[in-house]
Amino acid sequence: MPINYQNVKNLKVSKELLDFVNNELLKDLDVSAEKFWSGFDEVVHNLAPKNKELLSIRENLQNNINEWHQKNKGKDIKIDEYKKFLKKIGYLKDEGPDFKIETKNVDEEISKIAGPQLVVPIMNARYTLNAANARWVSLYDSLYGTDIIESEEGGSERYDPNRGQEVIKYVREFFDLHIPINGTSWKNIAGLKIINKNLIILKDDYEYKLKDESKFVGHRGDANKPSAVILQNNNLHFEIIINPRAFSAAHDIAGISDVIAESAISTICDNEDSVAAVDAEDKVVCYKNWLGLMRGNLKIQFEKNGKNLERKLNPDRSYISREGKGLKLHGRSLLLIRNVGHLMTNSSILLKDGSEVPEGIMDAFMTTAAAIHDLKRKKNSRAGSIYIVKPKMHGPDETAFTDLIFEKVEKLFGLEKYTCKIGIMDEERRTSANLKECIRSLKNRVFFINTGFLDRTGDEMHTSMEAGPMIKKGDMKSAKWISAYENNNVDIGLKCGFSGKAQIGKGMWAAPDRMKQMMDEKISHLKAGANCAWVPSPTAASLHALHYHKINIFNEQKKILNREKAKLGDLLTIPIADRPNWSVDEINSEISNSAQTLLGYVVRWIDQGIGCSKVPDINNIGLMEDRATLRISSQHITNWIHHGITTKIQVTEIMKEMAKVVDKQNANDKNYVKMSENFNDSIAFKTACDLIFKGKEQPSGYTEPLLHLNRIKKKSN
Repeated sequence: MPINYQNVKNLKVSKELLDFVNNELLKDLDVSAEKFWSGFDEVVHNLAPKNKELLSIRENLQNNINEWHQKNKGKDIKIDEYKKFLKKIGYLKDEGPDFKIETKNVDEEISKIAGPQLVVPIMNARYTLNAANARWVSLYDSLYGTDIIESEEGGSERYDPNRGQEVIKYVREFFDLHIPINGTSWKNIAGLKIINKNLIILKDDYEYKLKDESKFVGHRGDANKPSAVILQNNNLHFEIIINPRAFSAAHDIAGISDVIAESAISTICDNEDSVAAVDAEDKVVCYKNWLGLMRGNLKIQFEKNGKNLERKLNPDRSYISREGKGLKLHGRSLLLIRNVGHLMTNSSILLKDGSEVPEGIMDAFMTTAAAIHDLKRKKNSRAGSIYIVKPKMHGPDETAFTDLIFEKVEKLFGLEKYTCKIGIMDEERRTSANLKECIRSLKNRVFFINTGFLDRTGDEMHTSMEAGPMIKKGDMKSAKWISAYENNNVDIGLKCGFSGKAQIGKGMWAAPDRMKQMMDEKISHLKAGANCAWVPSPTAASLHALHYHKINIFNEQKKILNREKAKLGDLLTIPIADRPNWSVDEINSEISNSAQTLLGYVVRWIDQGIGCSKVPDINNIGLMEDRATLRISSQHITNWIHHGITTKIQVTEIMKEMAKVVDKQNANDKNYVKMSENFNDSIAFKTACDLIFKGKEQPSGYTEPLLHLNRIKKKSN
């Protein structure tokens, strides 16, 4: 469908975007449409050539690395020689003197409160509202509905009182460990009341107090008969709901009907890897939802189980403090916005030479404009900051360019310098290897660094495509480079003064149905020094929050400061297979696994515009897939074809077989179009194949260019 462009200054702007900006985005701001478009026009024409130049540098560096590996084919890679070469071509930068970040006006959710971080596609208003409201989640519901509690009725809709008792037991035992009562246990307590500013716990006609009385911070209702009691541990809260008449309190002598856990402390509202936003129509949906969050008026009506429901943002939570004064706690997750990286362009706006606008520059202006509405209200950021997560930056020149973009944004909107804070996604090899200098270039803005195993692995494979065949995907987690990468991120963050000032984050738990396993494993992120880590759902957030009660992360970070630091040589060790002797079955099994998840994700992206979803893997286990998982799967198969581990013919046959499996897994989706009915006519199937067979030529191995191209094709059919 042709785009209806309007001429604005030296730009052609799609009417849909223009109407949104002029009539909604800029409404009530101190910047007129005339001033905005005039300023944007000047900045984007000034910055677009620099954007292009940085992408050209990426390409030149990749060509140099490819040539070096081709020249040294068959030789063992000597790390010192390799480092010398990377420095010579400008891939590795000289490391400057030590420094501390100087970011100011950072909210406590970033600096002082360690806890789970949700990532949610901004295109889906309902999911976004769920995530924003996931600051407070029922711990009883989260435990009852997951595999943490084992009982025969686990998957039944009928309430199982035995399972309910197991939930209560789990919570009481947790409280005994982390908010203990002096002289007794939380099990079988008879009641709670407040006397002389203290929480009194009743049991067997005796009165008890908490071992640490400061962990009681407030209540709701009558002091002698409170309806809620609020407790605090490691800067996180629990709200104990007391309602003897509630169904869930039927077997509880204290009348406790629920325990609400403070859960998703912050949420990344994502414009990038988890959305399929390819044109003005899609981008306006994203920007509108973000604007609704920042104005506080985003609402959605929907039907569930035959009922019409409305979802909107939760208010703050009000209590009476232990001193008898009003106490308010933030009712919502602190919202961050993830923009796209420097690579992609978008047809929403055309520049004077007819080229598409760099999408990252457009995002910077649009998402900041929306967030200014909150600066006036201070309901999201009470410190008066705007939090932008910026992905896919390669090295310090690109992080410095991001600093420049937001300097221009602040100038146009009349914002104080450094109002816009930047989160650095440490997911590209050149950024990992130069992380200290990347942080230095943003030392007045940086509020967050994190590691992302999947994107980082995809970049690892693409960068070293010519070095040799990569080890199996499952072996990547035990490769030398990965532990150096994870440790290096924390080491440098702590050295640069992040503790108590900014977030050091770790990646996503990808299996939302496997909460027991998450509780066993994800505590390792805290032990590794992360004061936030990604979770896929509000339920996962409430459960992962328990880990932050078990470990005081700021104490943990002090210990980590003294450990031996990660080595750059280990970080640069390439995960190639040493003379692989895999059987045909092993090879086919590995490719089938990657092909199945790849197809399962791509078919929803292309045909339905779903950018992130729970995709059943080859064993029918639902895993969260986004473009990062797609990048690793496609690049891995590309690498194996390139080095003769498999062939294009073999992979094509496997892709066709796996397409049938994916079709069967989606049989209950009425909107699903089968790929296997006609492979030649399926844009989704052809896109999935192109991601592999054209994977070597894709910039940095990214999947966006092919996905966007083919989604646009599908939308115009």
